[in-house]
Amino acid sequence: MFSRHCWRDPKFCLIRVSVLFRGRAVPLVSRVLEHPSAQVSTAQLLPVLAEVKGLLDFLGQPEVRLLADRGFCDTQLMAWLRVCGWHFRIRIKSSLILAAPDGQRLCKVGEVRLAPRETRYFHNVTLTGQHFGPVHVALGRPLDGPELWQVVSDEPTSIETFAEYGERFQIEEGFLDEKSGLFGLEDFRLRDAASLERLILVLTVATLLLVSEGVQIVHCGDRRVVDPHWQRALSYLKIGLRAVQYALSRGQAVFTRLTLYGGVDPEPLSRRKRPHVSPKSTLQVGWQLVFRSLS
Repeated sequence: MFSRHCWRDPKFCLIRVSVLFRGRAVPLVSRVLEHPSAQVSTAQLLPVLAEVKGLLDFLGQPEVRLLADRGFCDTQLMAWLRVCGWHFRIRIKSSLILAAPDGQRLCKVGEVRLAPRETRYFHNVTLTGQHFGPVHVALGRPLDGPELWQVVSDEPTSIETFAEYGERFQIEEGFLDEKSGLFGLEDFRLRDAASLERLILVLTVATLLLVSEGVQIVHCGDRRVVDPHWQRALSYLKIGLRAVQYALSRGQAVFTRLTLYGGVDPEPLSRRKRPHVSPKSTLQVGWQLVFRSLS
């Protein structure tokens, strides 16, 4: 998952690539830029992705699907992903022009009118006046608003494309944990990019350790000690935090092992607690990355 985030102080922008794991985005690579906007250029994004590619190549993980919001809708980025052999699902802007492979203009994305719950798919089309492609586009209109879901993919699109792209929202939950839900990131008074990036690294390590602890608690069948609901109602991150607090209050050891089990989640989050999460396992197609930036 690829994403950006801006702080209340619009001086800094955090670019993050995370791996989807059981309903949460576990940070993989983060970069803090002194940048007044969440909109960053592809030239600034590619070094971050190159670092990710190096990590995944070292781990022997060639099968990657990148999910990103419309701030990353750029044909140069898509071309880079194609060279890497990565798949992608990226939300696109209404102003993009769709054309047939022979160059004949079809329409602007925003010109397509859909009824609620209607979907439309364009296969083997090109984007923009540069005719980048071929790519595949999925358009859909949900029931709860007029805004379209507009997703470009390197693979043929279907109704499943929206579920795949929807998993990107899991990174938003991670940013919420960092900002107000858990770590209080925006309350820190650091005002230089290097110090903020070191702080983000500390929070990343803490997230990994707590998720690992939460996974281990569930794996051992002890979840209801810290999450008393019949069905899991807390993220693995918060289960891990409660487990650590419980252990420390009793003088027990914590972080005795680092474990992230693959495969299907044995206790998926209660549906009422995860409105944006696809019911399908996020690990069945290799690694899925989410790209976002935070200002």
